[in-house]
Amino acid sequence: MNSVLVIGSGGREHAIVKCLLNSDKVDKAYCLPGNAGIAQIAETAPIGAMEFDKIVEFCKAHDDISLVVVAPDDPLSAGLVDVLEENGIRAFGPNKAAAIIEGSKAFSKDLMKKYDIPTAGYEVFTDYDKAVEYVKGAEYPLVVKASGLALGKGVIICESVNDAVDALDGIMLDKRFGEAGNTVVVEEFLVGKEVSILTFTDGKVVVPMVSSQDHKRVFDHDKGLNTGGMGAFAPSQAYTDEIAKEVEKKILIPTMNAMNSEGRPFKGVLYFGLMMTKSGVKVLEYNARFGDPETQAVLPLIDCDLYEVMNAIIDQRLSEVEVKFQNKSAVCVVMASGGYPESYPKGLEIKIGQIEDAYVYHAGTAIKDGKLVTNGGRVLGVSAVGEDIEDARVKAYKAVENISFDGVHFRRDIGKNL
Repeated sequence: MNSVLVIGSGGREHAIVKCLLNSDKVDKAYCLPGNAGIAQIAETAPIGAMEFDKIVEFCKAHDDISLVVVAPDDPLSAGLVDVLEENGIRAFGPNKAAAIIEGSKAFSKDLMKKYDIPTAGYEVFTDYDKAVEYVKGAEYPLVVKASGLALGKGVIICESVNDAVDALDGIMLDKRFGEAGNTVVVEEFLVGKEVSILTFTDGKVVVPMVSSQDHKRVFDHDKGLNTGGMGAFAPSQAYTDEIAKEVEKKILIPTMNAMNSEGRPFKGVLYFGLMMTKSGVKVLEYNARFGDPETQAVLPLIDCDLYEVMNAIIDQRLSEVEVKFQNKSAVCVVMASGGYPESYPKGLEIKIGQIEDAYVYHAGTAIKDGKLVTNGGRVLGVSAVGEDIEDARVKAYKAVENISFDGVHFRRDIGKNL
């Protein structure tokens, strides 16, 4: 018996588990803590992603586990991969030293400046008064970011001095994002089309996956608050082969080399949030793992063995494996709780009817009194593959119509902003 263990509990983890189970080399999957949907295809247990000692104990008690995939940002930044490796457990994901590329925006911005990787102009502050003084003389709009991990919500676009001071108050004084806001990055506002490029890298080569675009705003036509993502589609129509070559040369390979030069070789999935501006492509942010919900649009298109790819990365032999994707399109529509990304209820019953030509990835779900219920802001991700984006959209939204829970909210224009 050869099993895998995936750490995490969201739609991304559901997509990773499903993809790994497609491998001929994988007989079974575990997921900690998982969710109600993951529990339908894998064995779950109530162990949190930050409970490192319990995760190690679980691995030692299940000697069929040949690979542990650490999917979320918090355990990666806190060094779970290091802890697993110290205990002789094979783990996929960057170590703590490399995961800082996401864990500290100040680090990643300084890295880009040092190695001439194109990004927005910026300043870093740990002193509130100095930050306020700076924003009073800045050009608008600008962006204020908590440097640490803030579940994708620590980025505030400011249209005026008052907005910027309010953002600094919330992040640095009120600690809206906790310790993540001890350092802030104040950044130039970039205009253009945003594209997500997930890559596999073993520190020797970097292999891009199919491009994708994420819809961040909560309402149609990109209105309302920023969220962790209301849906995604792949591939991006705007990300041409010509642009891809430029990005590989100026951004992907230089980033891998920069991390090597800093003594922080990156092995895992390195995510590039890019903005295609009039003056060229620039890096908005890095993530040290699969993005969510982009993963639910990208992995359904993979046409190779993910288990094999992950093992090749660990052994630094990625160049020996062929990474392929289908020449098709995918769309993922996120079904969220009413009120998300602010306060929302939990425990509402979810009814899922007949689903055809689509797959329902669970994110914030649980089983309560034998019923499937909501247990988070982003509840489900409904993904479909089609011959083109429109074909995939039609299939995904047809499936969405067969799912209901009180207050359900979803955007109706996923895949429209091409």
